[in-house]
Amino acid sequence: MGAAYFYHLTRSPLEVTLPMLLGKALGAGWRVAVRGTDAARLDWLDDKLWLDDGFLPHGRAGGEFDAEQPVLLTTDTAAPNGAVCVMAVDGAEVGADEVNALDRVCILFDGNDGDAVQAARDQWKTLTGAGCAAQYWSQEGGGWEKKAESG
Repeated sequence: MGAAYFYHLTRSPLEVTLPMLLGKALGAGWRVAVRGTDAARLDWLDDKLWLDDGFLPHGRAGGEFDAEQPVLLTTDTAAPNGAVCVMAVDGAEVGADEVNALDRVCILFDGNDGDAVQAARDQWKTLTGAGCAAQYWSQEGGGWEKKAESG
């Protein structure tokens, strides 16, 4: 049974936090689906994942080698790469059944966007209300701190 980890981005933008989390997930041996809501935004993230110190192995969904990608950027709920971790960005939805079926779900949201914060609060209530384990992580003190836990 998995858990949902909420990451409230206030000091580091998505393009900094996502590679850090992906590196940890890959280090754990997980395959990851990065789920977004907009193809153009995923194209932007695709470019950002070419890191200064190397390349974070990934691909965009819809390619010939989707099943072989350690990290797959997609707007779909299907994960042809066998992902055991989903990182939802830009308000991408994740359901309770999915949280329970995966090793980890990470929900990253921009703390400077009131709509994104409200959407994350609603998602927290929905998932914890359905019995999912969840953790809330914040950068407000500078580094990442766990501020809440449920389940």
